[in-house]
Amino acid sequence: MAASTFIIADDHPLFRGALRQAVTGIDGTQTIIEAGDFEAARQAAAEHSDADLMLLDLAMPGVSGFSGLMSLRAEFASLPLVIVSATDDAVTIRRALELGASGFISKSAGIDEIRSSIQSVLEGDIATPASYQGGQETDPDVADLINRLRTLTPQQSRVLGMLGEGLLNKQIAYELGVSEATIKAHVSAILLKLKVDSRTQAVIQLGKINMAMVA
Repeated sequence: MAASTFIIADDHPLFRGALRQAVTGIDGTQTIIEAGDFEAARQAAAEHSDADLMLLDLAMPGVSGFSGLMSLRAEFASLPLVIVSATDDAVTIRRALELGASGFISKSAGIDEIRSSIQSVLEGDIATPASYQGGQETDPDVADLINRLRTLTPQQSRVLGMLGEGLLNKQIAYELGVSEATIKAHVSAILLKLKVDSRTQAVIQLGKINMAMVA
């Protein structure tokens, strides 16, 4: 098997070690890049455009809920993203897949199961826990919201996530290295795409997607 490049994005060093152990058990030679926060994960994806797969924790410093997945999916369309999360209920799994994840691995899974899931995604399949039964989004409003969230650009997804964390426009501008006017333009575009009138309403909409992850 040819050499493969994997990005492991998780803020817990011990779990990154477990994921590294799972990856190194796959046939062939691996290059493994680790990231402990969302910005490091995004930077790793930008610097390794040929990466075969990213293992992404949903709960990472620098991003809120599914915002990181949406942003990375929009910015790195060809990079398979496999969500790794301790929150592994059916709703969270389904929404992760609907927002572009190539698979979902529970943090309670053993090394062999993690490795098998990674191999499935590398072979072009969608990997989910054995207990996951699939199905469609049962809330039509959430289904519509997911479709609207898919229309956000990578930067708009980042901005929405930061709004969800309670940051002000000038704080977001500083974090992203752009002008406050640019952030205001992004916020206006987000409100238009989400069909809401205020940033507060936009955050409430984002919260509807992340509700399953609160537990």
